[in-house]
Amino acid sequence: MQGPRPFLVGGLWRHGETVAPVNNPYTGQRLAEVSTASSGDAEAAIQSTVDAAVEMASLPSHTRYQALQKIAGGLYARREEFARLMTAEAGKPIADATREVSRAVQTFTIAAEEARRIPGEVIPLDWTPGTDSHLGILRRVPIGPVLGITPFNFPLNLVAHKVAPALAAGNPILIKPAPQTPLTALLLGEVVLESGLPPGALNVLPCDNRVAEQLVVDPRFKLLSFTGSAAVGWMLKAKCGKKRVVLELGGNAGVIVEPDADLEVAAQRCAAGGFGYAGQTCISVQRILVHHSIADLFTTKLLLQVARLKAGDPSDQATVVGPLIDSAAAHRVEAWIGEAVSQGARVLLGGKRTGSVVEATVLSHVTPTMKVSCQEVFGPVVTVTPYRHFDEAITALNQSDYGLQAGVFTQNVNAIFHAFRHLEVGAVLANEIPTFRADHMPYGGVKDSGIGREGVQAAIEDMTEPRMLVLNLRPPAGA
Repeated sequence: MQGPRPFLVGGLWRHGETVAPVNNPYTGQRLAEVSTASSGDAEAAIQSTVDAAVEMASLPSHTRYQALQKIAGGLYARREEFARLMTAEAGKPIADATREVSRAVQTFTIAAEEARRIPGEVIPLDWTPGTDSHLGILRRVPIGPVLGITPFNFPLNLVAHKVAPALAAGNPILIKPAPQTPLTALLLGEVVLESGLPPGALNVLPCDNRVAEQLVVDPRFKLLSFTGSAAVGWMLKAKCGKKRVVLELGGNAGVIVEPDADLEVAAQRCAAGGFGYAGQTCISVQRILVHHSIADLFTTKLLLQVARLKAGDPSDQATVVGPLIDSAAAHRVEAWIGEAVSQGARVLLGGKRTGSVVEATVLSHVTPTMKVSCQEVFGPVVTVTPYRHFDEAITALNQSDYGLQAGVFTQNVNAIFHAFRHLEVGAVLANEIPTFRADHMPYGGVKDSGIGREGVQAAIEDMTEPRMLVLNLRPPAGA
């Protein structure tokens, strides 16, 4: 193992006075050590971000476009390195990690295009007598220094979803990566350094919670973009003061399966959405509501799909269900399954833990108050519950503190639009699982699932301020 990995401040790699381990979730072995920032290091990083703001804001769109395209190219050139690193530090199955790199390349490519078309507006102001010669022009200008706090489950693409739009909008950004997965963010820092952007355009600062709070409360940041748990996200928002806040938080995503649905497709997609990356995504399929007339048939098809999923070593191309991020997470999921069973739930498949790997688990006879239903499992657990009427299913999905995304499998367009009107979520997906996300679409939720939207264009809107120019265009003399 090499020496501690330095962090990135002002275009330079720096070592802190303390280090933190990064462990392989599957083997439990130490993968690396990273330098962690002190309060003084944090101050230097904040000031570096502030110092870069003026130069970043002055960059023309073609310069930002070229830099973002270069970052996308750098990611593509090192795609195998990034994928292997994510598998090692996040336990992400190598096939999923490879797809994540491709998505991050696309995220930066989309951002490059968006950098060239940040919109403005011409606003007529001659609505009342005496304003005949007035005209307004609205442009969006960079908001200023941005703070991004990112989770472990998508250690590259969810970092990209903060870095790419910030740079596209002309803002510098400081990233505080998840303590479990700082190496991927630091490797992205290497790629960004080669893009030609000003020093401090991106700072990457692994640090403990005390230093992270120092970053959050600092008024020099104009926006906090946080992705993580609901409890932490709302706590940080309370500490943010006057800065703008975007929160992408948790969920316990639901799916409704109607009698006219293609059950093979629904079962295959629910298996993929419930157990990919061991269910460690905030839009992982967790609650499946199935019409009672097809409940047995659908459940059989689902179990056949889930039984085929390979679990274990994330470096194996065939693995779908890899380890949870650490043993504590695995023990928690195991305990929630056991608690549900003690309260009357039935295990149809799985339910056991080996090390940090929990088997793909399907539960029935679940009640709404069980943790596996009303909270976010963030593990490979799916519940199946029958219903009789469509509105009963809508009500059941809405009986949640979360509201991120939901899926509806049906051929009935009226049912689809009824769900779209009445489901309390950020997105309804018709004949698709809620785990689907395109990187350019507005993405986010309601209730405890957060505020604001990500997706490059939506994020750019949050990362810019509208500024008006009012023109009094009097006729020239002699006209």
